[in-house]
Amino acid sequence: MANGDYNMNKPEANGKVQETNNDAASVSSTPVRATWGRPLEFILACLGYAVGLGNVWRFPYLCYRNGGGAFLIPFFLMLIFIGLPLFYLELYIGQYTGVGPLQAFSAISPFFSGLGYCTLVVISIISIYYMIIVAWTLFYTIVSIAGNLGWGSCDNEYNTDFCYSGAYDQACRVNNTGNWTDQTYYLRQCMTIGEICTMSGFEPYDGQYCWNETQTIPWYTNITRTLAAEEYYNERVLGRGDATWENWGKIQWHLVGCLFLSWVVAFFCVIKGVQSAGKVVYFTALFPYVMLTALLVRGVTLEGASDGILFYLSPDWDTLLEARVWGDAASQIFYSFGVACGSLVTLASYNNFHNNCHFDAVFVSFTNFLTSIYAGFAIFSVLGFQAQLMGVTVDDVAEQGPGLAFVAYPEAILQMPVPQLWAILFFLMLFILGLGSQFAGIEAINTAIVDQWPHLRKNYWRVTAFTCFTCFILGIPMCFSGGVYLFTLLDWNTASWAILLIGMAECVAVSWSYGINRAMKDLASMDMKLNKVLRFYWKAVWTVIAPLASIGILIFIFADWTAPAYEDYIFPLFADLLGWAVGLSTLILFPVGVGWALYHGYRGKSLFTPTQAWKPAVKTLEAPRSDSIVTMDSTHMGPYDNVGYIM
Repeated sequence: MANGDYNMNKPEANGKVQETNNDAASVSSTPVRATWGRPLEFILACLGYAVGLGNVWRFPYLCYRNGGGAFLIPFFLMLIFIGLPLFYLELYIGQYTGVGPLQAFSAISPFFSGLGYCTLVVISIISIYYMIIVAWTLFYTIVSIAGNLGWGSCDNEYNTDFCYSGAYDQACRVNNTGNWTDQTYYLRQCMTIGEICTMSGFEPYDGQYCWNETQTIPWYTNITRTLAAEEYYNERVLGRGDATWENWGKIQWHLVGCLFLSWVVAFFCVIKGVQSAGKVVYFTALFPYVMLTALLVRGVTLEGASDGILFYLSPDWDTLLEARVWGDAASQIFYSFGVACGSLVTLASYNNFHNNCHFDAVFVSFTNFLTSIYAGFAIFSVLGFQAQLMGVTVDDVAEQGPGLAFVAYPEAILQMPVPQLWAILFFLMLFILGLGSQFAGIEAINTAIVDQWPHLRKNYWRVTAFTCFTCFILGIPMCFSGGVYLFTLLDWNTASWAILLIGMAECVAVSWSYGINRAMKDLASMDMKLNKVLRFYWKAVWTVIAPLASIGILIFIFADWTAPAYEDYIFPLFADLLGWAVGLSTLILFPVGVGWALYHGYRGKSLFTPTQAWKPAVKTLEAPRSDSIVTMDSTHMGPYDNVGYIM
């Protein structure tokens, strides 16, 4: 940590003064901070960051599981009272100060100087493990382009006797009566439904049910069957095998190659920071909508699509009385919007000072909301088609997370005409969605480095190369057979309860420590004139509603906490403790920052007072405040001065 040497420029000797003048000369040759080429580039960058895999593989399932159309009510309310407020708050902080989260939160008050470092740790961890998902999607994209849709086969050496797929079921029906009620594929052979009921200890009933002496039950509820796509994902892609936490298994070189290639693509997309990313986002933010629309049009024309859509949106109003539904809505907001990670502060710091980020926040937030609903129609129309073909209910094929993206949906694609085309479109869409979400994370890490050492801006591509290569190396352990366990652990403990606390701290820093009225004046200085209704809304959500809601969600998460696991494998105690350590690592720098402030003599009111470094990015609007702590600003003045203090 570098402390605040407030006497650095004190003219005690001629030599000292001359050294400072030389420093000032070097600062003048330091490249200026880049900006977005157009306001649209910033909007698309935010959209590409917010709209990601969670919209496709998490929201549709949560909507279906939590009351269908009824779930839209709590999700919309969480958007209004948590997602949008935190989104706009971070855009305001970044655009007003023109610096990244490290300097911005150090300047807003010494007490919160560690908050920016917390966001940096969070986004670093997320960037490392999130790119693993991108690597998985890239692998599927490559094999789809090559025409090798191997996830529909049960003839591989890693397949079990319980393997099945829609293609095998269809073959059994064609070879016999052509009616799904007659035969299905089970235990590597075609069997009648009656035979399966008898094997399960029940009596056959009406050709498609079993009778358990009291009621009819679906024939498939008491047998073990594993989709070929699931075995392909676990054994071919992940190479999971018998890996455990104690036996990490072998390195999967195909994943290492895909991970490396993913980071190379990301590197070239952000090689010049926002100057290059601003051009790439036109494609990465908009092209997934083209893909999604194509999948939706294909999906709704399939037989059984209406059943899937009805399962997706049929409202169950009683679920609104369940605490879990509201908790799921809130967690999806944090998961999808990417708040409390410092990325939005970073993106906004490259804005024009008078950009209307109020419009940007509202537009991106509601577009994200509508995209989630839109994706649900595309996903569940195809799942309804799959369920009808396999003679099961949509409930039996609906999954979330990797189970949807790499098992359920790929299996359904195999049943569609021209499956290779739809496989390419689907996985390419996932790859672009995941990659687009990574740009902001890389920029957040890069910005933290170049804001601390401005002279590195002239070699920005090297900073980007360092960030990408380091994240690639740190992601290699997740390319082993047991790597999915580490991935699960990081996701379980990072993008959940930890970011709730960070988001709450951001609200408190602005509304209570800095002052909500000051924040309103700052917004006015950026030409964002808000009427009385909007002023009341923003004051209410920033000062009371968002912090209290975050606390409530945190309580819900811990009350319903379960130890991390992957499918049927329960993690050992030491892995669970490691997960808690990862979660705490994202927060530990906050108390460290408080201790550092106390060490430097901040007490009482001064601990919560903005430093002189908290000022608008536009120099002409800068005005000294009598209640500020006079310090220097390394980002705006020179490499040897400090923003209050820098850790």
